[in-house]
Amino acid sequence: QVQLVESGGGLVQAGGSLRLSCTASGRTFSSYAMGWFRQAPGKEREFVAAITRSGSGTDYADSGKGRFTISRDNAKNTVYLQMNSLKPEDTAVYYCAASRLVFTTTHHEYDYWGQGTQVTVSS
Repeated sequence: QVQLVESGGGLVQAGGSLRLSCTASGRTFSSYAMGWFRQAPGKEREFVAAITRSGSGTDYADSGKGRFTISRDNAKNTVYLQMNSLKPEDTAVYYCAASRLVFTTTHHEYDYWGQGTQVTVSS
């Protein structure tokens, strides 16, 4: 069992930056691929970014390419999402998730989810 706790969300003006963190319980963090997803009101949950177990590989949704960076520190059991040049359309609840697979961007292939952190970008 893995428990995930996100932090770092908040209110920011358009063009600003936020760094989300997600800390996992347990001693097997490096055994999981990690991902970030988001869900805006009235919309389905969508993929944002993912990172391999070792951190050597990453992938991003087109909406975040060039603006978002996912990284992880396996010694700290933590995955990060650095978000720059934020836009009002980035407003959503952001969730981190852990997958037993080597790497995936598909939400139903993630096994554990955090409770989410709200990101609001004002125009």
